[in-house]
Amino acid sequence: MRLTHLYTATAAVLLFGAPVVAQMAPPEMLRGAGTVTDVKAGTYAVEPHHTQVTFSVSHFGISPYAGTFSDASGTLKLDPAKPAETQLDVTLPIASVQTTSSVLTGELKSADWFDAAKFPTATFHSTKVTQISGDAVAVDGTLTLHGVTKPVTFRAKLFGAATNPMSKKASIGFLGRMVIHRSDFGVSKYVPVVSDETVLVINAAFELQ
Repeated sequence: MRLTHLYTATAAVLLFGAPVVAQMAPPEMLRGAGTVTDVKAGTYAVEPHHTQVTFSVSHFGISPYAGTFSDASGTLKLDPAKPAETQLDVTLPIASVQTTSSVLTGELKSADWFDAAKFPTATFHSTKVTQISGDAVAVDGTLTLHGVTKPVTFRAKLFGAATNPMSKKASIGFLGRMVIHRSDFGVSKYVPVVSDETVLVINAAFELQ
């Protein structure tokens, strides 16, 4: 079975990214390479240049608005034969935030929002992984953002498994989604006209070490 889309009406995960760019097709419509049988067991490192976390909120109830975080680091310990033993730890620098507005990007780093000077990173640590289907899992864990740690759950689906032609390393990628309420983490500026509910979409790439 080819790796296709990530289905989730409710979902979850953490933050990563690159500057916001328009996409001709949403990620759930794209196809990856390989199957679960192509995933090698071992310890993987986050590949930061192709790992993205996008956050989206409702802007005045008129339109969705998105931004991204980038430069993630972390590890994924994975054995496809034992998904429940998967371990994931990720760190994301808050100062990497980007939007299509340079003014807003600066504001988001300030004390009114994420306060990157006081809380320079967001982290995620997995506590439980449950297999949903052959290539999809639910991941329970703790998200620390803006100095607040809360339990979260997200769903992730394997997107691709192949050897990276540039690095020559065995690589895997996942699509993940989660919904959080930003006020739970003390980021409540402009709630409710800018929605408390925040959708996080993760495009995650890992390389076998």
